[in-house]
Amino acid sequence: MTAKIAFIGAGSLVFTKNLVRDLLTFPAFQDSTIALMDVNPDRLAFAQAAVERIIAAGGYGDVAVEATTDREAALRGADGVVITILVGDLDVYRHDVEIPKKYGVDINIGDTRGPAGIFRFLRTLPAMLDICRDVERICPNAIVLNYTNPMAMLCRALQGETKVQVTGLCHSVQGTAAMLAGWIGAPMEEVTYTCAGINHQAFYLDFKWNGEDAYPLIRDAVANQPAVYNEEIVRNEMFLHLDYYVTESSGHNSEYNAWFRKRPELIEQYCLHGTGWNPGEYGLIVKYGEKMKNQWQQQMEQWRDAPIDLARGEEYAAYIFNAAFGDGTLFKFNGNVRNFGLIDNLPEGACVEVPVLASRRGLEPIHVGKLPDHLAILVNTSARCEELAVEGALTGDRRKIFQAVAFDPLTSAVCSLDEIRRMVDELFEANRGWLPQFEGYGRQEAQAAGPRTGA
Repeated sequence: MTAKIAFIGAGSLVFTKNLVRDLLTFPAFQDSTIALMDVNPDRLAFAQAAVERIIAAGGYGDVAVEATTDREAALRGADGVVITILVGDLDVYRHDVEIPKKYGVDINIGDTRGPAGIFRFLRTLPAMLDICRDVERICPNAIVLNYTNPMAMLCRALQGETKVQVTGLCHSVQGTAAMLAGWIGAPMEEVTYTCAGINHQAFYLDFKWNGEDAYPLIRDAVANQPAVYNEEIVRNEMFLHLDYYVTESSGHNSEYNAWFRKRPELIEQYCLHGTGWNPGEYGLIVKYGEKMKNQWQQQMEQWRDAPIDLARGEEYAAYIFNAAFGDGTLFKFNGNVRNFGLIDNLPEGACVEVPVLASRRGLEPIHVGKLPDHLAILVNTSARCEELAVEGALTGDRRKIFQAVAFDPLTSAVCSLDEIRRMVDELFEANRGWLPQFEGYGRQEAQAAGPRTGA
């Protein structure tokens, strides 16, 4: 039986073309059907052309491509579903960072947690629930892989409100592992690790090279090699003081705690001069989104004539699908799942990021145990704020949204409770029309899913 994989938000071109490329490197999928769905016909047409170009370059003549704006048609008969959507345009997204900035909350990216991440979640959840309820009805046995942020809150809500087998994927786990291996000169095939926590705030509980603890080598590189230290200043400061390395970039992690962005001099010291990607500039993703909005057609045209690289990448999706309904090769990855006996000192039922085994049996999370006590303090704060935000979103309770923002570490470090209340009120007004779960804040017309353009 040939497999069918549906891409919802297929106009997110980088994700779509890279994941399709990866899928077709597995023989089990070289006679598959790739269904591309997007609400933007122009982006959909280019995604179709890109996929067909990959098929031609690889000689995958037995692969069928369907392109449609009809989500039900895309999902019909699907074995796997990939979600890469963005709800709301740049004009509403910019409020997520510009309104908190008025109150002193200086946000770099704002797509995961804190005030910006929470309101992005509130906008995105109705569309994501619609997609997963369609999956329940149309292809209930499909495995759903989500790449849309904010990862933890969305996965927590989807896994609690639907019966879909869904997990969220983030390349920061394998990406950071490769970075650390590079710093100490270790080939990745000789590296093993255990990584757990929550999305963007997971830590390598062990990191080994040929079975030996590699943390002393990493500490030596961070402490004694300026080029290494400067590449990830925020994360390296966290490692030097907390003793475990965190998965997501310095730009993201500078937002998730109270240590780096609460005063201008701290932003100057820790956030503006790193050499890695998104070192900490305010509103970086708004600026990136503006650039992409203005240049995406030009970049697509350039890609049309660029050489095709058919080598398999490091994203997890194709490996997971291959394990579940391809050739059955087992695959272990870090995924976002609810915490039912997985991490002992994080909230029961919260969304955690832990090792997961993919096989013919589906997706089976692996028990990790306890986080080190000091890491549990940091991660519990974020996880409990996310739990509050999810409950507020599902019940339409504005008070819970305010409370979730009030306990965000960076927000609480710079704002009074009354300032936070006023900030949240402004964010609700700026999002008027995008929040149907809150009385008086829904649009008259139905919201549809567009392509993911964030980080």
